[in-house]
Amino acid sequence: MDTSAARRTGPPWTDTVELRTVLRAASVSVRAPHAVRRVLPALRAHLAAAPASTAYAFTLFVTWWTLRGVGETVERRLILSASTNLYNMRHNPVQVLVASAFWTEGGFPWLTIAGFLLVMAAAERWLGTARWIALFATGHIGATLLTVTGIDHAIDRGLIPGRVAMAADVGTSYGFTAVLAAMAFRFRGAVRWTWACVVVTAAAAALWVGPTFTDYGHLCAAVIGVVVGVVASTLWRRVERVRARNTTGDTGISTEAGS
Repeated sequence: MDTSAARRTGPPWTDTVELRTVLRAASVSVRAPHAVRRVLPALRAHLAAAPASTAYAFTLFVTWWTLRGVGETVERRLILSASTNLYNMRHNPVQVLVASAFWTEGGFPWLTIAGFLLVMAAAERWLGTARWIALFATGHIGATLLTVTGIDHAIDRGLIPGRVAMAADVGTSYGFTAVLAAMAFRFRGAVRWTWACVVVTAAAAALWVGPTFTDYGHLCAAVIGVVVGVVASTLWRRVERVRARNTTGDTGISTEAGS
């Protein structure tokens, strides 16, 4: 799924691949002699090329470990103080938008950390660190703002109880979902739109089956990821067409001048 910077021929949004090619390369790698010996070096190279995702996973471990060292009362206060609920967003929006993305509730976040080390690291290697951070932040912030707006609207109209304004809401899932949806644009053809539809449909199904404000946020994040992918890929294709026309025009002028 990843292409090194040395192999990249253009911007990541237009540097697409065929899924069959990726699967074929993976199959050849697995069947190669001494494949087991190359697992650790390959994993080190994978993580080294994705410093932000690796650092994020480590930070999640640190915050989880921090919560283990405090009592339940302090843990609850820490989570609530970092939550992007309606109350905190009205009083400390910037602080909680940043802090909420680095805390998780419950037990050890195995799946979350594994997701960052594998899936998010692959996305970072494709997009580049700066673009990955920008996309993740866009999904996290955008989905949070849309969710809080929906909660405010629902409370004002008596559709949900007022205590929801103080509910705990922390985690990485909004940013993760947005990046996962945008990763569809790494591929070409039917795979791209199948991937995007599956992510959006899964989020919509979760909202339909057991509607919560978190499910609503996941759907918003998935849509944000698809929209970013569509806009970015369309924009860069146009930029490359303009560059190609300009290059052709310059070549034509040079040829005429020399004749």
